[in-house]
Amino acid sequence: MSNVEDEELTLALIIYYCQEKYCNHALNVSSEAQRNFSNDSVFIFFHAYGLLMQDHVQEAIQELEQVRDRRDVSLCTLMALVYAQKKRPHPDRDTIQELDARVKEDRKSASPKALYHAGMFLWLLGRNDKAREYVDRMIKISSGSTEGIILKGWIDLTSGKDAYAKKSGKYFDEALKEKINIFALMGKVQYYEFRQNYSGALEIVNQVIVSYPSFMPALVKKMKLLLSLQDWEQTVDAAQRLLQRDKNNLEALRMLALHSLCREGDIGEYYSIIMKASLLIILCCVQCGRAEKMLQHTYTMVERSFSQASRDAELATELGYQLVLQGRTKEAIKWYQTAMSLDESSVSALIGIIRCQLSEGHLEDAEQQLEFLTEIQQSIGKSAELLYLRAVLATKKRRSQDEITNLLNDTVDTHFSTLQGLPLSVEYYEKLNPDFLLEIAKEYLALCPAKPPAQGQAPVPQLQHCASVLDTVVKIVPGLLHAVFLMAKVRFLSGDIEAAQSSLQHCLDQKPSFADAHLLMAQIHLLQGNFKLSSQSLELCLSHNFEVREHPLYHLIKAQAQRKMGELQEAIQTLQLAMSLPGVKRVGSAAKSKARRVELSAADCVSVYLELAEALWLNGEQHEAAKVMQDAINEFTGSPEELRVTIANADLALLRGDTELALSMLRNITQDQPYYVQAKEKMADIYLNHRKEKRLYVSCYSQECLKSTSFTTVSDYFPELAIEVYEQALKRNPKDGAVASKIGKALVKTHNYVKAINYYEAALKSGQQNFLRYDLAELLMKLRQYERCERVLHEALTHDPVNELPLLTEDCRYLVLLAKIQSKVSKNDEALLSLHRARDVQAKVLKRVQLEQPDAVPMQKQLAAEICAEIAKHCSNQHGYERAVKFYKEALVYCESDSKVMLELAQLYLTLDDVEACQQQCSVILKNDQVNESATLMMADLMFRKQDYEQAVFHFQQLLERKPDNYPTLSRLIDLLRRAGKLEEVPRFLEMAEKHSPRAKFEPGYNYCKGLYLWYTGEPNDGLRHFNKARKDNDWGQNAVYNMIEICLNPDNETMGGEVFENLDGDMGNSTEKQESEQLAVRTAEKLLKELKPQTPPGHVQLRILEHYCYLATKQKANVEKALGVFTEIANNEKDHVPALLAMATAYMILKQTPRARNQLKRIAKMSWNIIDADEFEKSWLLLADIYIQSGKYDMAGELLKRCLRHNKSCCKAYEYMGYIMEKEQSFRDAAMNYEMAWKYGNQTNPTIGYKLAFNYLKAKRHVDAIDVCHKVLDAHPNYPRIRKDILDKARAALRS
Repeated sequence: MSNVEDEELTLALIIYYCQEKYCNHALNVSSEAQRNFSNDSVFIFFHAYGLLMQDHVQEAIQELEQVRDRRDVSLCTLMALVYAQKKRPHPDRDTIQELDARVKEDRKSASPKALYHAGMFLWLLGRNDKAREYVDRMIKISSGSTEGIILKGWIDLTSGKDAYAKKSGKYFDEALKEKINIFALMGKVQYYEFRQNYSGALEIVNQVIVSYPSFMPALVKKMKLLLSLQDWEQTVDAAQRLLQRDKNNLEALRMLALHSLCREGDIGEYYSIIMKASLLIILCCVQCGRAEKMLQHTYTMVERSFSQASRDAELATELGYQLVLQGRTKEAIKWYQTAMSLDESSVSALIGIIRCQLSEGHLEDAEQQLEFLTEIQQSIGKSAELLYLRAVLATKKRRSQDEITNLLNDTVDTHFSTLQGLPLSVEYYEKLNPDFLLEIAKEYLALCPAKPPAQGQAPVPQLQHCASVLDTVVKIVPGLLHAVFLMAKVRFLSGDIEAAQSSLQHCLDQKPSFADAHLLMAQIHLLQGNFKLSSQSLELCLSHNFEVREHPLYHLIKAQAQRKMGELQEAIQTLQLAMSLPGVKRVGSAAKSKARRVELSAADCVSVYLELAEALWLNGEQHEAAKVMQDAINEFTGSPEELRVTIANADLALLRGDTELALSMLRNITQDQPYYVQAKEKMADIYLNHRKEKRLYVSCYSQECLKSTSFTTVSDYFPELAIEVYEQALKRNPKDGAVASKIGKALVKTHNYVKAINYYEAALKSGQQNFLRYDLAELLMKLRQYERCERVLHEALTHDPVNELPLLTEDCRYLVLLAKIQSKVSKNDEALLSLHRARDVQAKVLKRVQLEQPDAVPMQKQLAAEICAEIAKHCSNQHGYERAVKFYKEALVYCESDSKVMLELAQLYLTLDDVEACQQQCSVILKNDQVNESATLMMADLMFRKQDYEQAVFHFQQLLERKPDNYPTLSRLIDLLRRAGKLEEVPRFLEMAEKHSPRAKFEPGYNYCKGLYLWYTGEPNDGLRHFNKARKDNDWGQNAVYNMIEICLNPDNETMGGEVFENLDGDMGNSTEKQESEQLAVRTAEKLLKELKPQTPPGHVQLRILEHYCYLATKQKANVEKALGVFTEIANNEKDHVPALLAMATAYMILKQTPRARNQLKRIAKMSWNIIDADEFEKSWLLLADIYIQSGKYDMAGELLKRCLRHNKSCCKAYEYMGYIMEKEQSFRDAAMNYEMAWKYGNQTNPTIGYKLAFNYLKAKRHVDAIDVCHKVLDAHPNYPRIRKDILDKARAALRS
């Protein structure tokens, strides 16, 4: 690299360090540059700039004075001196005025270089508009200086104004046209980043790394870009490469620390790395899951920083936050107050104080402060933390659940709004703040019931909100086990037990001492009735963490398991022990001992009391049970959990048989209280099961209770009564759409379709229930009244343009249903138009739903994907395959893991013969779902097409191991195994099918597969019998008949028309018995041909060829010539029709017109092999090899035979011909080897091959092997000629001698 290039690289490095505020690095590099390069004035200036940034003002002024009069840097030096003077504790006004005047004067006559450096200085200070003025002037007077154009690009790109930034790319492109410039290239990278084209940026960075391998910032940028592309593996690899070059590289250390914290969750392994990256204080705190060791270290680091900058309010606030994370709130308040004394306007310190006040129970003080902050919120901006604290205050003041939920929802929306547009980066993780999100999740969970919903009931909406928050955390920070645990808890409370167990198992695999995970696992086992497993989980928990004995929840679960197992006395003792632990009894708890108190939710506290009361009652200790119940009432009076105690009290009254007392208790629970619906359900149960009063039972389901899905029982069993209740509820609230809809559905359940339609139409005419239009349309579609349904939907869509989310969602549903109706009545173009309209509307829905209902985003994305997939199907049906591919890809943008869409796209690629794209789709499906049958089958087909038989067999085997009676797959596998030379593996799969179903041997599919195997292994007669059993079946019959005809026409799998082996069998070849057998076989084939009923044009052509093969089989000249005429006609009509060309060649061979036959076979030999005509290709190559052998052209024959074996490793005939060639060449060992393979793949059934093998063994002096083969042939064919005399006797004689 030249000296000029070195200087350019060094300057780019210094500018990068100045940009990133790495002042020390900038100083070091500029010092070294002064020693190495002649243009030292620029480097002296940058050295002074570095000093200035470190507040070493006096030193900076001294250095700037050295270069003040140097023309190229004089202007920027004067500006820097002004800036330095202003930074002094006591600025000299006169000096500043003098310098300002000098700047104005020098600017008029400044050289392009001076203007350039002045613009650079202003840009580094962040004064982009002023910098642009200087650079524009510099470009003008220098007639478009490349340097100036590049700097202008950087100024516009970093201006913070989109209009400028979007145009900056053209400046870098213009500069790069002249020559490669590192500053321009890095600008182009930054521009692509701004446009969120991370792949494009990565491409440019790689170019920089190749051109300038020593330029470290490019390696750092590459690492960050890989993170933006969410490729963690390569990001870590890039970080480790950086550390090989610079072991103290801060960015690389930070990235490895981030990876260890967020992805691995293994703080211990990377603790030293994390500690090196000292700028990670905030990041560590919010990602580490409050790991004690980590928090202690971060606290020490912040404390050390504060000792060096004791007037810094931000550091004091951070110290308070560190103490809050450690649970030391009293100490935290002092630091927050210190921060306030240093900066009275510090909002973050005030928020910290409020957090501590809430934690300490000083609710009034906290409320006053929150009111003040809420008032000034417009000036400070909407704060997620402030909204969160208002939600916590609302919880502690026992306000309504709706108010708390709304505040938490606002918190989440506000918090996530700060992340919009940010790529995955260190900044993203800091702003994500997982610790804060987990706090929000815990507040949501506090509003949820302690148990999963009953079967048929929907989970509470707070669980969906909570799952949405946790899903983000778990995806972005999978190493944060506490988030995974909370997600498991949400899944458990939502009723998704399997998913909950999976998450818990992951937690326990990573951290076996995770007590909370063990306890939740025990709860799940208890819910499933696995009491022993529940007890085992508790014992395991205790073995890993002995402190769990102090956790009341441990004793509660243990007692529940004991009670379920009938160990009442032990359960009572366990619950009494739980009652004595801190945190259970709330009254007077402040005066308790200083023992560490375990957090226990109010719901779990109530459960301890209620479980103890129930256990005492069941144990016959009614008086004690009543006392515990009274304690519970005293303890929880005034709390939301009081009503659970009331419902449990009603249960005890029921156990005593006092239904009236139970009902009177339940009636006291009013509509505005929590657990109102549960109380009504309990009353309904009493009326139905204890008092047998159906009408009163139905009456319990008032307006609110109708929202409970348990009311489906009423509408299922008493739909007429349900309609009455619904109608009463609708009178009380005519605008309640859910109830109105249920009336229509209940009418449908009673089969009152006409009444239901009339009800819907009347409701729609009233103008109040427009949302019922969809229900009406759906009903009309089910009743096949398509025209009427279409009219209803058109009416629904006839309105002015709308922009509200509910109306847009409704329009989309109407359009999708309309498209479905139009498809049913073959209005395909109109259906496609409706789907396109639905797609446009859904695009608007997705834009709005992300802001208004983030929880609904996955569902709306799914709908968008379904619409795109439906459009793709319509395009595909109209042969618009390219458009179909486009819409399938769009569907996958919305739902990237939708296997149904992927399969349809893969099938489309197969139609387009794009094998690679098809394979890629199948691979993605199988990566996500290894047991996907359709994808596995398609993948096997692809491998089959690519002649990768090993892989194809593997995929088929996977399918059959899961479903052994999948006969279509088995038949294809048999063909594959034949081509792979592994027919010996087939019996295993046939046995699997037999074991799977006792009726397998009677199944047509099984018999077809068995027949196929027997035919391929040289047992045509047995194969024929099995095909015959499948012959009458709708699915398997046609293929079975085709195979039977093939066997009849060529039972011994000879080369039809071939002459090499024609007379080797001597008299046997022309025996009368054999001729009669052949004639009988031809007559049978002719009968079978009448059973073939092809459904496609190619099928009819195939039938015609088979019919005339029967004429060939007679070997009578007139018949052969007649057949040849038909074959020639087909070959003329169907271009390159391999079966027809082969049939022509066969006819020519029978007519002894070998040259003509050879011409046709050569045509086939030049064609590309395909799986459809695989057997015909093989037969044609064998016949052409036969002709070449007859002519003595063994090399040409050998090539054709190798081709046969490449496509079918079980081809007996190819091995037989190869053996014949070797025998002719006196190479008896090689001949024996080939005949061995032919003997093996023919299942040792063909006596002719046996004779040839024994003969070559004899010639190769393998006498014992020759004798063995002779015995096998004679066992099956005792009268086989000459073998005894020619081979067996000679081999024995040779052994004796």
